[in-house]
Amino acid sequence: MVTFLLVLTLLAISVGAEDGLNINITILENATAQGAVCLDGSPPAYYLDKGFDSGLSNWIIMLDGGGWCSTIIECQNRSSSIVGSSTKMKNQSMFGGILHNTPQQNPDFYNWNRVRVGYCDGSSFTGDVQEVDPENKLFYRGARIFKAVMEDLWIKGMQNAKNVRSLIYYMTPTIHYYTFQ
Repeated sequence: MVTFLLVLTLLAISVGAEDGLNINITILENATAQGAVCLDGSPPAYYLDKGFDSGLSNWIIMLDGGGWCSTIIECQNRSSSIVGSSTKMKNQSMFGGILHNTPQQNPDFYNWNRVRVGYCDGSSFTGDVQEVDPENKLFYRGARIFKAVMEDLWIKGMQNAKNVRSLIYYMTPTIHYYTFQ
């Protein structure tokens, strides 16, 4: 069952990717003042395609997965890759499948505000360690990344949201539904 759900989620993300649209990266430079940084100390990043028409007050947020690093060496290796540094993330992300902007490819969410949050903390947006070991210079601040991204999206219109869906894909994908009154 888990394998089926994983395949289904990956298909939802990739279907239509060949004719999807490229969305520019948003790097939250000011988030570093709050300590919201990737493993390597670079600022967090996300991709946003704004909604339109009846989807203006609806949001779908996909949190990228990437597994946890479980050793310092593993985290150091990640810190110089796409899952540990925003400097290694692509300047644009292809939005296909559940993030596509046409009703033919994405009948449920095509006109919603669609967000893809880059994964770069090594702990699924959960870490919040203040101290940084001077030897390895790794930052474990995923919870701060999540908070900084949500605060930025709040300012960009999420404070008026009627519906928010978050898609989290790690080893077992889950979709969370939130309806605001």
